[in-house]
Amino acid sequence: AKVMLANSGAEALENAVKIARAATKKTNVICFTGGYHGRTFMTMAMNGKAAPYQTDFGPMPGLVYRAPFPIPYHGISEEEALRGLELTMKADSPAHNTAAIVIEPVLGEGGFYVASPAFLKAVRKICDDNDILMIVDEVQSGFGRTGKMFAVEHSGVQPDIMTMAKSMADGMPISAIVGTDKVMDSSGPNSLGGTYTGSPTACAAALAVFDVFAEENILEKSQHLGEKLRVRFEQWEDQFAHVHNSRNLGAMAAFELVETKDSHKPRPDLAAAVIKKAKEKGLILLSCGLFGNTVRFLMPVTIEDEVLEEGLAIVEEALKEAGA
Repeated sequence: AKVMLANSGAEALENAVKIARAATKKTNVICFTGGYHGRTFMTMAMNGKAAPYQTDFGPMPGLVYRAPFPIPYHGISEEEALRGLELTMKADSPAHNTAAIVIEPVLGEGGFYVASPAFLKAVRKICDDNDILMIVDEVQSGFGRTGKMFAVEHSGVQPDIMTMAKSMADGMPISAIVGTDKVMDSSGPNSLGGTYTGSPTACAAALAVFDVFAEENILEKSQHLGEKLRVRFEQWEDQFAHVHNSRNLGAMAAFELVETKDSHKPRPDLAAAVIKKAKEKGLILLSCGLFGNTVRFLMPVTIEDEVLEEGLAIVEEALKEAGA
């Protein structure tokens, strides 16, 4: 494998697409509904949700196409998602024009929904059968968030290109595009790069992060944190009428606020009320997802037990006061 360093997740995705086009001599990119890949023009076009990312910025770049991401809770099964991908390739972006399929193994801004190993393997097979590169976006899910170094490891699928950033250097501006030698060497001399890519300071921070992963058993901590969140969320599902579909992959965790547990009808208003109550008590929460009703948890995996408990107690009080 070879690595190209950049400065942000969006830059990593931009360059991954450039590399895929160079390697395949094809142009189109297929992404997924609910996906989030950045705020540069190409990555805005790749995002699977127009607002707020595209709204104010005029025409987006073309040759980006969309397929449904499987969210069984909201009526999109894996089988339907795969049929949707096949239909996209039939009607909009045929294989002979498609350079890459880009997917987050866990949707970030899209709601913390997890792509199952079976779905990722099916996407891998479609790529293999059609000379398409599989790009896995680990910008948000990578570096221990899910209990493994990268979320795609849970599936056993090996992508052609992987992007990473965010937790890579503990907040310092650095990202990476990793791919096979053949893929990464596909563009011409001096075709990739940037003034600040691979800055010594950011690289030193990334190396320090790697050391901490080894010295402090970060992956094990992530798994334990995820288990604590899972147990607490299940208690809340029993306790509150509108809390449902709690889920986690390691420490990447979320739950939804719904009208009823039978209807699954999203309640973004209730999520907003919970977030407002939590903020009044000194805790910042963020909602996410296509419906705006998912409350997500992505705290540092090194969080101390007492700080975690303080935060979860505030969430519980906010749920009570908001009428969840």
